[in-house]
Amino acid sequence: VPPGGNRSQYEEIDIPVALLSYADMLDIGKSFGSSVKGAMYAPNEPVLDYNMVIIFVMAVGTVAIGGYWAGSRDVKKRYMKHKRDDGAEKHDDETVDVTPIMICVFVVMCCSMLVLLYFFYDHLVYVIIGIFCLAASIGLYSCLSPFVRRFPLGKCRIPDNNLPYFHKRPQVRMLLLAVFCISVSVVWGIFRNEDQWAWVLQDALGIAFCLYMLKTIRLPTFKGCTLLLLVLFVYDVFFVFITPFLTKTGESIMVEVAAGPSDSATHEKLPMVLKVPRLNSSPLALCDRPFSLLGFGDILVPGLLVAYCHRFDIQVQSSRVYFVACTIAYGIGLLVTFVALALMQMGQPALLYLVPCTLLTSFAVALWRKELAMFWTGSGFAKDLPQPPLVIAPVNCSQLSKDSNVPASQQEQMTNPTLHVKDLHGPTSAAEELADTDTKTDHSEISVAQNEEPAGQNKDDLESKCLTAEQNHLE
Repeated sequence: VPPGGNRSQYEEIDIPVALLSYADMLDIGKSFGSSVKGAMYAPNEPVLDYNMVIIFVMAVGTVAIGGYWAGSRDVKKRYMKHKRDDGAEKHDDETVDVTPIMICVFVVMCCSMLVLLYFFYDHLVYVIIGIFCLAASIGLYSCLSPFVRRFPLGKCRIPDNNLPYFHKRPQVRMLLLAVFCISVSVVWGIFRNEDQWAWVLQDALGIAFCLYMLKTIRLPTFKGCTLLLLVLFVYDVFFVFITPFLTKTGESIMVEVAAGPSDSATHEKLPMVLKVPRLNSSPLALCDRPFSLLGFGDILVPGLLVAYCHRFDIQVQSSRVYFVACTIAYGIGLLVTFVALALMQMGQPALLYLVPCTLLTSFAVALWRKELAMFWTGSGFAKDLPQPPLVIAPVNCSQLSKDSNVPASQQEQMTNPTLHVKDLHGPTSAAEELADTDTKTDHSEISVAQNEEPAGQNKDDLESKCLTAEQNHLE
């Protein structure tokens, strides 16, 4: 580290320089006297470290799991017309569809925040740390709640009250989970600068946050995916490769903010990265503990495309061709990033390699399968999905008024058809639903509606006639 002076020309000087603290010098003088000789040793550093394997597994695993989870949940929610409400809490989180306007606003906010962090790092870093603790606790709760709900214990609810959150009467087990998630975030916030183990907690919270964001944010079309990835591609390349020509010190704004400015008074690091320490046994680790970093954006942005590919796979029943191809392309793009990092020995914009790999691969698969038009617009999600199997009580609109031998209570029951939409946890057939319904009901006749509906006008006319007959009968 240069002691001071002109930093811009420090890399051009090849004279070895060693720094020794004054207190250490006095201690050496007391221990060995004045006849002390010094020598400098420069160990050979490996180009790539084993920690790259850990980062690769975490990044690809997060993208694959997040994309698969998000796609499966989104398609399941499209099938479910009536959600089951477990008391005062709902199991399904709401999703947010990203529009082009939202993409533009998001990119402008990212640019503004990055520039503000570059100039006011010491003031804003604590704001980012606080936001990360809150978002990570929410993400951890969202990831663990499906497993906690499978536990047979703690199903009782808290008593009625008027408190802001507790008035929903959450289950005891979910309340304990919320306390646990908040505690984990608080522990990381307190011990975040412990280099020995705090990075493990940060990576776990970061993965939970990424999974939560992939599950919550949804890109409805491949056109939207392309716009988002291309805009962030330009954003990443500009702030890594172009900004060194615009700053006085010649430093990249992105690298400077991600690694933490060297002249920062707080010596804090931004937590919005996956970090793994170097695993080699270098003597330099005694003085400093270097980390390899991968930003959350390099996971989330391609992960949204992977989630879209999985949703489209389910819609066209393509045996997850798009999902697997896009995930493999992400892994290849990450390997190319590591190779570029080793060759250039400088921070790399990962989206420079991830965006072309994932976008071109998805485009090529859609073109090969001759589904590019549907894949580009995402039109199949709104129109072409098959309707869920329905169990409908039979209603004969033409004979309701003529059947005078049927009791009034039974006629009223027949004139109010009930609609049951079951949770599709798997490929349940209509015959299985019929058998399940026969065991739970005393009705003598039950018909199963297949995935066929009368078209447009005929359907409306039938519904109108049924409603008219029902109203006349009740009168």
